[in-house]
Amino acid sequence: MTRPLSRRRLLHGFVGGLAAGAALYGRPHPAFAQLGDDGRAAIAAAAGAFLAALPADLQRAATFAVSDKERQNWHYVPRGREGVPLKQMPRTAREAAHELMKTSLSAVGYGKAVNIFRLEDVLRRIETFGLGRDPDNYAFTVFGTPGPGAPWGWRLEGHHLSLNFTLVPGKPVAVTPVFFGANPAEVRSGPLQGLRTLAREEDLARTLAEGADARQRARMLIGGQSLGDIVSGPGRTERLTTFAGLPLADMTGDQRTLALRLVEEYARNMRADLAEAELRRLREAGIEQLHFAWAGPLERGKAHYYRLHGPTLLIEYDNTQNDANHIHSVWHDPKNDFGLDLLRAHYERGHQHHYHQA
Repeated sequence: MTRPLSRRRLLHGFVGGLAAGAALYGRPHPAFAQLGDDGRAAIAAAAGAFLAALPADLQRAATFAVSDKERQNWHYVPRGREGVPLKQMPRTAREAAHELMKTSLSAVGYGKAVNIFRLEDVLRRIETFGLGRDPDNYAFTVFGTPGPGAPWGWRLEGHHLSLNFTLVPGKPVAVTPVFFGANPAEVRSGPLQGLRTLAREEDLARTLAEGADARQRARMLIGGQSLGDIVSGPGRTERLTTFAGLPLADMTGDQRTLALRLVEEYARNMRADLAEAELRRLREAGIEQLHFAWAGPLERGKAHYYRLHGPTLLIEYDNTQNDANHIHSVWHDPKNDFGLDLLRAHYERGHQHHYHQA
């Protein structure tokens, strides 16, 4: 794989970059003040501690240039991945990896991610060919050097989980694309019986759909059957460019409140300041422009799909596979997945770079 910057060059400056970053974070920095200095510093420190806990060979495997096309190479299926999986980490690095998750996510979001890990054990038990399922096969990757001086990011990815964070100086933190999946959606036997990792994502949406009157439902329904999976998967985000369904402008006040609670269920998987920034962008763009669409029956246990789509977000959810007991959900920023718009703006101000979109 050809990379604009070698891992060796990135790692060579890692310790110095952390020291310089710590010094900068200790000073007033007007460009960052309104964007959450403390949060940026905490995430950068956690990423730095994670890398520092890895032996040299795993540091090299975990680190890429922020401009590397690998940063946009996301997916939610079981497959080989770059980065360092939990199963290869020494104990101190595993602990640091979990601290990076806890620092970047809310307690609720962290809990969902850990439950997704645990579901691999459930699949190992119930699937005919489940021996390949592994709750430790989730890989961590850092892009660039954590700190305030230049763009950087980090990723956690494995089966049914993809978290992507991009931090650009002076800009909001980009947190999309975000994928959470759950198979089984409801565990029906064994030690975890009754576990529903993404319960509120399903229940809030169904309550919203059930509350629509006949006129609203005619606009809300985009199909009598589930679509079968999310549409905006890897490399397919641009397939959904037109809003469909019932706009919040045509909902009652109670329905709008419920729709926003559903959006918050996705946004608040992130740490509080990141979630608030995303929700603020939604409000500033106009919540009335957000649309809610549903496909499939409303009865629980039947295959179904829904979508929330507005100027600043695209959320898709599908529960079709395994007799409607297998959830895929994704959250995109239609214009800024992987912080691409933020990076362009950063570099257009004259910063030297070798960034290319994959």
